[in-house]
Amino acid sequence: MSASLTTRRALAAVLAAGALIGAAAMPAAADGHGHGRDNGRNHSRDHGRDHGRDNDHGRDNGRDHGRDNDHGRDNGRDNGRDHRAPSSIAIGQVQNEDGGRGDRFGRALNREWVEVKNTGRHAVNLRGYTLTDEQGNRYRFPDFRLDGRSSVKVHTGQGRDTRHDLYQDRRRQVWDDNDTATLRDDRGNIIDTESWGRRGHHRNG
Repeated sequence: MSASLTTRRALAAVLAAGALIGAAAMPAAADGHGHGRDNGRNHSRDHGRDHGRDNDHGRDNGRDHGRDNDHGRDNGRDNGRDHRAPSSIAIGQVQNEDGGRGDRFGRALNREWVEVKNTGRHAVNLRGYTLTDEQGNRYRFPDFRLDGRSSVKVHTGQGRDTRHDLYQDRRRQVWDDNDTATLRDDRGNIIDTESWGRRGHHRNG
């Protein structure tokens, strides 16, 4: 009986020790599994953030690419302005006359005129165009449509505008015996000049 009791006690001690070791191992395993889950969560969050940053980078690249395209279009417009095609509007004949100081109605001034012609096939609106002399006298064209292959005479005196005649409504002579007529477009660009005087007519168009 004594030996049997001793054996049972030893077996119980071994079982108790095994139970303690198993209990100690379970929290460690639980901690390991929890750490794995936390790593999974953190990895998913970090991957999501990185993916979001990549998307933002793509959007930024798209915006920058759009800005580059806009810049290219702007450069194209600037180049188009800097390399304008020659205008079809030009100065034709010029007739300068004595203003006739005794003519109170200024009819004699209408014998003084500068012809402006359209050498192209399409009509051009001359609104905002100007015609000036060397002294700075300026005539600004009204809303006037000049047909293709046609011309209009700009008279110094008074009168009623028509398709072929325009009037500056001045009471004094503008064009001198030695003068230069300068034609500018509605942006102020010189598109043609015509000079005359002692050396005859000279075109700078």
